[in-house]
This record gives sequence, C-alpha cells and structure tokens, in this order.
Amino acid sequence: MDVFVCAGCRTELTAPVSRVALPVHAHHGAWEELHPPLMAPATYAVDPLPGGPPWRLWGDVGSEEAARQGVYAPVYSVSFGARNRIVIAPGDSRSMTLILDKCEGYCRGVDGRAGPNLACEGCGRAVATRMDDCGMWQTVWLEPAAVVRRPSGLPAGPKPDWDDVQHPEHRVPPVEPDGSWSRRWEAAVGVALAHLVVAAEGRPVTLPAGPVAELLGSAVGGHRRAGAGSDARTVGLAGPGIRAIGPRPDVLLVPRHPLTGEPWRPPDDEAAVVVPLDSGVWAYLAYPGETSPMPATGVLPPGVLRDDYPLPPRPRRLLTSHYRAYNDTLVRLSAIRTPQLRRYYDARRP
Repeated sequence: MDVFVCAGCRTELTAPVSRVALPVHAHHGAWEELHPPLMAPATYAVDPLPGGPPWRLWGDVGSEEAARQGVYAPVYSVSFGARNRIVIAPGDSRSMTLILDKCEGYCRGVDGRAGPNLACEGCGRAVATRMDDCGMWQTVWLEPAAVVRRPSGLPAGPKPDWDDVQHPEHRVPPVEPDGSWSRRWEAAVGVALAHLVVAAEGRPVTLPAGPVAELLGSAVGGHRRAGAGSDARTVGLAGPGIRAIGPRPDVLLVPRHPLTGEPWRPPDDEAAVVVPLDSGVWAYLAYPGETSPMPATGVLPPGVLRDDYPLPPRPRRLLTSHYRAYNDTLVRLSAIRTPQLRRYYDARRP
C-alpha cells in the first residue's frame, strides 16, 4: 500500500491506499443529487486525461491543439488541467485544510471551479481539490505535481484480477434502493455506447437475447438503430468464465480489468472487436444469479430456477445512457475524426 505526501514538506496527506482502475463514472453523476464517495475506502485511481481548470473554448483552441489534449471533435470547452491526477475517497484524506476563497460551487457543495481548494496543513501549499457538489461523486483529487507517492510499510492485499469479476459480490445491480436506475449503470452504459458507435462503424446492431437486450436495448436504440440485415453488426457478451458457443459475434461486450482498466480480450484472437464495459455492470449481465429468496430444492433439476417469486424490480422508464458520459467518451475516441463517424456526431450534437 502507498501513502501520498506533500512534495514541499513531506506531510502525509492520505491514509494507506492501494491502486485500482479509475471508475468509468468518475466524472458523470446525476444532476441535482447528492452522491456517495466515488472510491472505496483505502483505494486510489489515476486519471491519465487532462481534468479541471483552466478551460478554453473550442473556437479559441482549434482542432489540432484540442487533439493534443485528447479531444477529437468539437465541444464547448477543452480542459488544460493536469494529467494523472490522483483520486481518493474524502475519508482517506489527511492533514489538509480548505482554502476558503476557493470553495465555490453550484448549490450544495464545492465543485473545484477555481482550482485546488485544499492546502497542506504543514506548509500551506495547495495540494488537492475537494468536490462534492450536486451531480458529483464525493472525491478528493490530488494534484500530481504537488504530491509524492511513498510506500506505507503496510502489506498490500491481493491485487484484483479477472477472477474477481466472476464473484457474486462484484455484481452491481441496475436498480437503486429507491427504485430508480443505478447512476453507475447509466454512466457505464453511456461510455460503452460511445465505443459501440465506433465499433459498429455506423451500421445497425443486433443484441443477444437475455439480460443484454432486456436491459440495454432501449439505451442502444437511442444511438444505434436495431437491425438484422446483411450489414447489421452482431453483439455478444464475452469475458472470463464465458464459454464461446457458435460463431463469434462481430462485436464483443467485455469487462474492464478491475486494476488496470484495460478491456478483456479473447485469447489468441487479436482481430476481435471489443467494447469495454464497467466490470460490475458486465458481471451482472454475465452472471445475474438467482433472484429468488428461496433456493431451488427438492425435485427441481440442477440449474432450474423457481418461477413463483416476483420479477426483479424495474423502474417505470426504460434505461437510458448518461448523455455527458456518452458524449465525453465519444469525442475522446480518435476514430470520431473519420468522415462517416464525424457526420454521425455532427448530426446529433446539440
């Protein structure tokens, strides 16, 4: 495990933490809602993309400079903030105090619009940004130039691997306790759909029957038309523990690695076209599990589930993708510069 210390005076600024993949919903919450912490306790993640202020308008930046910032299609503004910022749960922060004249926000908290708003208690250096306003996951973002990573001296637990995504506890249910769609699902679906638009190359797509079609069908239909003609791209679920049956689909929905964030790839098949999906969401689609409060017992054959219990909860509206998660991901995929996909983007952006 590691701790992050102030680059100026070496004051410890975090509890011992271990690195995991950056959650795909890190920058995408639900408007006018208070959110829980983004990161699990004792974990941290690194965002390789520029984030936060200063922001510059697309018209002032131009396409070439925007591309160097990782944005390949027109947007309102482009971030010129630091790369490789480190995010932790607020409860894992130590020895930092708010910079009161930088604590602006929209209505219910602080949103980091003025830059770093946390200072090291040891030397007063600005080292991090607390964000917890409505529509934001609660986070503390450490500035990479202001902190140094050091070993904590504590033993690290086992590193998460592909086996972890097959465990029941890794699944993320699609419905919140209040009966609404999961905010994590909405963002994860938006990110995956942006990759699917690129993978399908503008063609219609056909989803596999079962949980994928039932849960994602409406969201996919909002961005890619369904179809079964000769030009349609077939989509299938693939990943650790799933045995391939029949011809390989044109596009594979696969999990992201829980530690590196890299998409799973089928062994010895470099030509496979994959669309990465949040591993918790993927795990629910791949291993939905038993939903009955009573196990199948007695004369029921192995693998047969009871059918005398209510169906899983479903909100009143169909699942849709988070628009900003979808759009922000799409403009950061370099393939959006191809003429066909650029026409697709220009026809749909506000």
